[in-house]
Amino acid sequence: MDNKAGIFSSKELKKGFLMALKITLIFGILFYLIGGSPYTIKGFFITIGISALYSFGLGFGQGVLNDFLSKKWDWVTQTNQRVWTGIILTIAYTIPAILIIHYILFVKIQGDSIDNFFKFPMIWIHLFWIIFSFGVSAFLHARGFMLEWKNAANQETTEQKIVAKTETAKFETLKSQIDPHFLFNSLNVLTSLIGENPNQAEKFTTKLSKVYRYVLEQRNKELVPISEELQFAKTYMELLQMRFEDALEFSLPKEINPEFKMVPLSLQLLLENAVKHNVVSSSKPLHISIYEENGFLKVSNNVNPKEAIGKKSTKVGLQNIADRYGLITSQPVEIINNKKIFTVSLPLLTQANNIMRTSEEFENSNYVRAVERVEKLKEFYQNLATYCVMIPVFIFINLRFSPQFHWFWFPIVGWGIGVVFHGLEVHNYSLFLGKDWEERKIKELMDDKDNFK
Repeated sequence: MDNKAGIFSSKELKKGFLMALKITLIFGILFYLIGGSPYTIKGFFITIGISALYSFGLGFGQGVLNDFLSKKWDWVTQTNQRVWTGIILTIAYTIPAILIIHYILFVKIQGDSIDNFFKFPMIWIHLFWIIFSFGVSAFLHARGFMLEWKNAANQETTEQKIVAKTETAKFETLKSQIDPHFLFNSLNVLTSLIGENPNQAEKFTTKLSKVYRYVLEQRNKELVPISEELQFAKTYMELLQMRFEDALEFSLPKEINPEFKMVPLSLQLLLENAVKHNVVSSSKPLHISIYEENGFLKVSNNVNPKEAIGKKSTKVGLQNIADRYGLITSQPVEIINNKKIFTVSLPLLTQANNIMRTSEEFENSNYVRAVERVEKLKEFYQNLATYCVMIPVFIFINLRFSPQFHWFWFPIVGWGIGVVFHGLEVHNYSLFLGKDWEERKIKELMDDKDNFK
C-alpha cells in the first residue's frame, strides 16, 4: 500500500467532517422549517440529529471509504481493482449503515415495533435510501476517478514538455559542440602542436576525444552525478587552455557532495558561452570560476565582451538550460550580469527525477493504455449514477400514484441488467467466457495456421 501520505491525513478528515456538518445544518434547518410540526427546541434538535445520522453515517462515511480506496488502489494503473473493490465495500458498508440509522430513527426514537422493521412499507424506505446512497457513492467514486485522470493528464503534459525540452537541448548541445568553427579551431591548434610539441599534440588529441565521447554518452541521460559533469568541465577547460594558453584561467570546487546531480552538458554550454562572447587574450585574460554556494553550482567569468560582429546572440543556450531546470525543480536558474562579472547559478539536485521518459516509454505506459478506456468508463459511471438516482424516483411515483401494481420492478431489473453488462464490457469481462476472451480468441486463431489456408 502506498504510504506516501498515510491512510487519512488530519486535514482530509477535518475537511470531510466540516462538510458533513454543513450538510447536517443545512438540511436539518430546511426540514425543520418545512416539516409542519410545532416549532420547539426539542423538535429542532431532533431534526438536526436525524440529519446528522444521514450526513455523517452516509455522506462522511462514504467519503472516508472513497478516500481510503483511492489511496489503496490507483484509479489509473489499478482501475479494475479499484472499481470492483469499491463496489463490494460500498455495498458492505451502505446496507448495514442504512439499517442501523433506520433502527435508531424508527425503533429507538419514534418507538416503532421491531417486528415491522423488515415488513412493508419499511422495506421500501430501506430500499429507497440504499439506492439513493449508492447514487451518492457512485458520484463520489466517479468524481475521484475524474480527478485522478485529470492529474494524470497534467502529469503526462509535463512529461511531454520535459521530453521536448530534453530533445531540444540535445540538438543544441550537439550543434554547439560539433560546430565546424569549434572543430576547425581545434584542428588548427592540433596541427600547430604536431610540429612544435608532439607530446602536447598527443594530450590535446586525447582530451578532444574525451570531450566528444562525453557529449555522445550523456546526451540521452536525464541527470548525471555532479562529479562526472565537473570532470568533463575540467577536461574541456584544459582543452581550451591548450588553445588559449595563459589567456584562459579556471578553477573548480575542491570538495562537493557526490550525491548532487545536474542536467548533463549544462556546464559545457556555459563554458562555451563564456569563451564565445568574451575576448580571450594575454592582455585581457578570461577567468572562469566554478564553485558551490547556497545549494547552487555557480559559474562565473569576468566580462570582456567581443565587438559586435555578425548576428547578435540569441541566448538560446541559456534559455534552454533555464527551461530544462524549470521543468525538473521549482528552484530557478539565476543569471546575473553586472557588466563586470557574469554569473549563472544552477540548482543542485539531490536525486534523479523519475518524471522524464522517452517517447517510446510514453507509448507503452500504463497511463496511455488507461486513457484509451476513459470515455467508456465515463459513460459507465454516468449510466450507473443515473440508474441509482432514477430508480428511487420510479419507486416513489409508483407507490404514490399506483401502489396496487408494482411496475417499478421492470426498470430495476431491465435497466440493472444493462448496467451490469455495461460494467462487464468496460472492464473487459465476459460473464461466460472470462476476462479478455476476445484477445485470447484472436491469438488462438492466429496460432492456428489452418485458418489462413
